[in-house]
Amino acid sequence: MIIHGLADVAAIFLGLWILLYMLDANEANVFVDFVHGVADWLAGWSQDIFTMEPEGARVFLNYALPALIYLGIGHGVAAWVRRL
Repeated sequence: MIIHGLADVAAIFLGLWILLYMLDANEANVFVDFVHGVADWLAGWSQDIFTMEPEGARVFLNYALPALIYLGIGHGVAAWVRRL
């Protein structure tokens, strides 16, 4: 259950940053800055995989990819551990 929850929390932070970015949230806000920092840390390994010109599409893909990977791996590992 813990593994499942951690994967969900990671995906939530990444998805929340995508949403805040797309809605043009004020990055000087403490909450927005915190979410951006956590999302950058979680997606650090996948930054600049996609380097397309519309920045919104680039941000979406560079943060959605790790969110999907965290969900897939986290839920897969949690299911495997449950079976043990």
